[in-house]
Amino acid sequence: MTQSTSNSLSPEQIDAIRKDYDFFDLDKDGQINLKEFVELLTILSPKTKASHVEEGFNLIDNNGDGFIDFDEFLAWWHECWWEY
Repeated sequence: MTQSTSNSLSPEQIDAIRKDYDFFDLDKDGQINLKEFVELLTILSPKTKASHVEEGFNLIDNNGDGFIDFDEFLAWWHECWWEY
């Protein structure tokens, strides 16, 4: 988690975001893959263009491992999920 994210959120807010992350981690492996991200966006932003999904996923996946871990999700959720 970035320092600015951890400083600007309360423990309760982080816990709430963790619950959302766990909800979207459909296979419960501790990370969000592209398929799960598509499901997430289908629920949160049904008007998202399909062409933007993979691009958005890759932008959030800062370390390029093909998954969104909790720290990456937390930064995205806190700063700009509504842009999708």
